[in-house]
Amino acid sequence: MKKILQIPVTIGLGLFLMMSAVQGQDPNYSQWLNAPLYYNPAFTGLNTGIRARFSARDQWPNLPVDFRTCYFSLDMGDRNLPGSGGIGLLINRDNEGIGFIRNLSVGLSLSVRIPLARNLIGQVGIKGSVVEKWMVWNDFVFSDQLSAKYGNIYNSMLNPPDDQQRFFPDFGVGGLVQFMNQNGDITGTAGLAADHLFQPDESFLSIAKMPLPRKYVAHLDLIFTLGQGANSSQNPLKGLYDPFRINPGILYQNQNNMSTIQVGVNMLKFNIYLGGYFKATTVNAPSTSLMVIAGYRYIMGENVNLKFMYSYDIQVSRNLQGTGGAHEISLILEFRGIKINGRNRFSTCSSEDGPDRKKNYLECSPF
Repeated sequence: MKKILQIPVTIGLGLFLMMSAVQGQDPNYSQWLNAPLYYNPAFTGLNTGIRARFSARDQWPNLPVDFRTCYFSLDMGDRNLPGSGGIGLLINRDNEGIGFIRNLSVGLSLSVRIPLARNLIGQVGIKGSVVEKWMVWNDFVFSDQLSAKYGNIYNSMLNPPDDQQRFFPDFGVGGLVQFMNQNGDITGTAGLAADHLFQPDESFLSIAKMPLPRKYVAHLDLIFTLGQGANSSQNPLKGLYDPFRINPGILYQNQNNMSTIQVGVNMLKFNIYLGGYFKATTVNAPSTSLMVIAGYRYIMGENVNLKFMYSYDIQVSRNLQGTGGAHEISLILEFRGIKINGRNRFSTCSSEDGPDRKKNYLECSPF
């Protein structure tokens, strides 16, 4: 009886492992502007100084096994570096299926900065990563382990895959342009990127290949500064009188015939972030959700900011209602104006006020 069961179980496992790659999509973050290097390596060193970003996402927590993803990046922008761009480190950890297949990616990114005009620059970035993919074989339960009366009591006759752990390289590339209007109160960033360029094989089985589908990304966001305000670095109340800022944005992704679009807006006033996004995914069963976001910016010093963001995805589609949506947090630490080379290792990054506004505005993040 066990031999008879082993045949369909073997076929089913093979199909499962193959389809998980064919139908799968990379993890997606609702707060995509807080994980820019994950989507486009050209963001590396876009602004001068050092930025450390951490994001954690818990999706569908009401299910028996929810999907958890963690992301960390550290990048520096220094115009004294070769190429005048930046260098970055990226780490991403996630699980697939029902949590029995896990991924860890560690990569480096480099960017080159190309001045195009007084208020227009371009950046091109590349990313190289090493990916570890492994499965927890002992957590799987197959039909030949089950007893109609006592449940899971037998040892499976199914042999484990040839390799339960895989290592492979992965590469991505991207480009963007950033611009500012004449008055310096509108800044925009638009870019394109491609990930998994060479579609590495992530199969656990020697008899089948599973190329990781290539992913394409397009993004655009704008920052509108409304009114005048004091410079945070000169203000004793640290940012309470800064101008009101609005940051609308859109992100489009396509991977293996699965498309996702996120569009929304985030706002900043009195050091408080508030916003919302709409997200739609088109695949065999389309799904939509609404994301609400809130956060706080703590100005620790003249050139040091600490930002905390929380968002919650409200599932709109009926087929996903009851899953618990998704919780996501982001923590961003910015050291603006720090340099590696040159005598002055720390320079003021003034972008809100003063005669240096136009000179430095594309070097410093106003949001």
